[in-house]
Amino acid sequence: MLKQYETVFIATPVLSDAQMKEAVAKYVTFIKDNGGEIVHQEDWGLRKLAYPIQKKTTGFYHLIEFKADPEFIGNLETQYKRDERIIRFHTVSMDKHAIAYAERRRNKISEATAPKAEKVEKVEHKAEPKAEIKAEVAEEETTVKE
Repeated sequence: MLKQYETVFIATPVLSDAQMKEAVAKYVTFIKDNGGEIVHQEDWGLRKLAYPIQKKTTGFYHLIEFKADPEFIGNLETQYKRDERIIRFHTVSMDKHAIAYAERRRNKISEATAPKAEKVEKVEHKAEPKAEIKAEVAEEETTVKE
């Protein structure tokens, strides 16, 4: 029976974007090749570490949610340990509550990004009248000085 897991790994910050994408693709392919099913993945980007690891203070974070056999997790973690690009990793089994929370979080993120675009448009509309008011104030100041 397949169980759902969530794995987060931190890659060394000296990687280029192409190298980071290659590392992510390697693990996604590895999961799929071993009978796993990718549920969701997120690239969290370059973030500051809580403490230095291998004299590095930042790292590229990536999260992958997947379904796989429990025996597969040992193989995945062995691959992480062998890869010099990965400086830390953490894999957890998700129960029904964690799965429900992850789904709500994904929906919340997708909803939060859509309204932001509308808010930016509203702010831009508000900025235009301020420019007109400043022009009117400048005109009034010149008439008062004369």
